[in-house]
Amino acid sequence: QVQLVESGGGLVQTGGSLRLSCAASGSGFSIKTMGWFRQAPGKQRELVAIITNGGAATYRDSVKGRFTVSRDNAKNTVYLQMDRLLPEDTAVYYCYAVTNMVYWGKGTLVTVSS
Repeated sequence: QVQLVESGGGLVQTGGSLRLSCAASGSGFSIKTMGWFRQAPGKQRELVAIITNGGAATYRDSVKGRFTVSRDNAKNTVYLQMDRLLPEDTAVYYCYAVTNMVYWGKGTLVTVSS
């Protein structure tokens, strides 16, 4: 069993930055992919950025060049550096991890004011 705990959400103005962190805990697991999804009010959950244990990253088009996903395999932690934030980035951001199962964090709210 893997537990994911996110931190770093909050309120920021358009053009600002935030850094999200997600730490995985438990025992006897090896995480293949970690990353972030988000869900805005009234919308479906969508992929933001994921990264493999080898460091290969995938981003949704709307965040390319503004967001950077990274991970520390030794700490089982994934980060999301979000720069030049826009109001449309407002959502609950969920941490995601894949072992032989898929795990989700409880989410952290990011609000970007215009």
